[in-house]
Amino acid sequence: MTKPIAAAARQPPRADRRPVAQIIHGRKLVDDYAWLRADNWQEVLADPEKTPPDIRAHLEAENAYSHAILAPTEALQEELVAELRGRIKEDDAQVPWPDGPFEYYTRFREGGQHELICRRPRGGAGETILLDGDAQAKGKAFFDIGAAEHAPDHGLLAWSCDEKGSELYAIRVRDLASGDDLPDVVQRTDGSIVWSADSRAFHYVRVDDNHRTAQVLRHRLGTDQAKDELIAQDLDPGWFVHLRRSCSGRFAIASMSDHDSSEAWLIDLTDAGGPARLVAPRTPKLRYEVEHHGERLLIRTNADGAEDFKIVEAPLDAPDRAYWRDLVPHRPGCMIVAASVFMRHFVRLERENGLPRIIVRDIASGDEHSIAFTEEAYSLRIETGPEFDTNILRFVYSSMTTPNETYDYDMVSRERTLRKRQEIPTGHDPSRYITRRIFARAPDGAEVPVSILARADRQGPAPCLLYGYGAYGHATPASFSANRLSLVDRGFIYAIAHVRGGADKGWNWYESGKLANKPNTFSDFIAAGRKLIDDGWTQKGRIVAQGGSAGGMLMGAVANLAPDMFAGIIADVPFVDVINTMLDKDLPLTPPEWLEWGNPIDDAQAFETMLSYSPYDNVRAQIYPPLLALAGLTDPRVTYWEPAKWVARLRATMKGGGPILLRTNMDAGHGGASGRFERLGEVALQQAFALAAASGAFTSAARRSA
Repeated sequence: MTKPIAAAARQPPRADRRPVAQIIHGRKLVDDYAWLRADNWQEVLADPEKTPPDIRAHLEAENAYSHAILAPTEALQEELVAELRGRIKEDDAQVPWPDGPFEYYTRFREGGQHELICRRPRGGAGETILLDGDAQAKGKAFFDIGAAEHAPDHGLLAWSCDEKGSELYAIRVRDLASGDDLPDVVQRTDGSIVWSADSRAFHYVRVDDNHRTAQVLRHRLGTDQAKDELIAQDLDPGWFVHLRRSCSGRFAIASMSDHDSSEAWLIDLTDAGGPARLVAPRTPKLRYEVEHHGERLLIRTNADGAEDFKIVEAPLDAPDRAYWRDLVPHRPGCMIVAASVFMRHFVRLERENGLPRIIVRDIASGDEHSIAFTEEAYSLRIETGPEFDTNILRFVYSSMTTPNETYDYDMVSRERTLRKRQEIPTGHDPSRYITRRIFARAPDGAEVPVSILARADRQGPAPCLLYGYGAYGHATPASFSANRLSLVDRGFIYAIAHVRGGADKGWNWYESGKLANKPNTFSDFIAAGRKLIDDGWTQKGRIVAQGGSAGGMLMGAVANLAPDMFAGIIADVPFVDVINTMLDKDLPLTPPEWLEWGNPIDDAQAFETMLSYSPYDNVRAQIYPPLLALAGLTDPRVTYWEPAKWVARLRATMKGGGPILLRTNMDAGHGGASGRFERLGEVALQQAFALAAASGAFTSAARRSA
């Protein structure tokens, strides 16, 4: 049982009020806590030691207060960390990917925090560690490997790392014969790497001074970064630039997109000095993604009203839209999520009514067959390796009760080979658990899927952890997570609300939860909670809500709209200061985000809609449940000051409840701690908070003190 949590001896931090006023579309907005946004925020992202002293002092005071309030759960947190770690196979290894004379893979050593990049002779023994993540991370508060790509001649390894949590990756190149890194160091990249065919140059994406991806450059080994060649660029601050290698290996594909449109450029990796070639010019509302096969391109697109996408083909030498021809026609309600191509097969991942399946097409004959599973809710994902001339497709299956299973599937014989089953060292019996899929009716009649994990021997209503995201068209898979078992084994049910704003039920599900429709995301989540109550899974006041980033905005909204439904709320790096952030065009993600949320600078109606739900602007004089907000000081996506300001306003406005807690990781960004075991401390903190909140362990005295 969770022990009662008494009030801390001292009062929670009280942020100074330093009002800043502005008039927007005739409305006066006053922000008492704008000072928490550091004027030198770009410097703070690169070097957290440059945080202004008054801001650092406030964040550290918040951390100290959170620690004091949650001190009674420290033994529970330690128990949870041990439990969570016990489910991790410490010397785990990836299924190797064959490429030419070698097989490449990642693995962890016993007790290691960071991955090892390895290879061995194909089909044989004799491992070589190409990059030791533990050694590289030694002495660093944060370390994350972005990518590790071997050159086509297998003699070099280009690898990227972030040492601040700010998602600014430096690329280095290792000589695999000597094990030494070359003098080349390419700074301020997004971490992606694509080698040229001659193994003497690589392509990367540069991150500009405002932390935006805008340019693709080619770096020739042995030259200074200042001499790198500009290959493609998009200087529109509302567009992202991404880089990847085509499945065929012939091209690097520079994808440029905003939240509504996209375009792609082909960089021929066999032409060391060649320019990028545009596939089709950007058109409003037109989205497309490209793969290459021989003398044609295969394109996933929403062209011609294909809301849930279709596949078209086009000649490589004439890829413009005038030459696009349907290969896989659009079927409303059946969303084509992703596609991969091999020399003899074309594979796509589809989702219909929330459930995924894989379709394999023989390119020569056009014959198709599907790979699907029978559980009520499950997850499928396709993985692609470096080899194009292969009949083997690799995919990963899991459900909320079934750990990850990695299969190699022969697309000719249709035989599947289990290559790896996720091992839970402390044991896992799927029969002890059940997974269910129910539907909650939203106020406008929409049917919202809810995926549920529970103990098979559960009897009667139980405390519930209800998770939600609902943004950018990202579906939330009903996949396995060993971490959830700690809550479920303590009597919780774990539920995922597949709310609008995600694409769980197709692209219209996304469109119905963005811009002016954004409030549907919040009402869907509340409807999911009510359905769980009505069906006897849980009870009012026993639900702990959780979401992160854009899902953290969902947490802030439902805290304002239905605070009495929840026993507690966990908001991880929450996007809660919607109006002020979307008015600040200098922030890294603001211009790109206008198509997701609206542009409050130019559009008065969008401003009014956003103002109606922005969590920071809608804090009310009401009783709030216990709330834990988590932030990262070097987070470029959701800046640390958003949750800091939100917590300050909650405490200054609310009539009672709480406690309201803020924990800022002073050494990390959006993804939290970097080491695989260090992350467990953050998971344990959240779970301990959830257990305390659901059990009523926060006393009325502690709640009043917040």
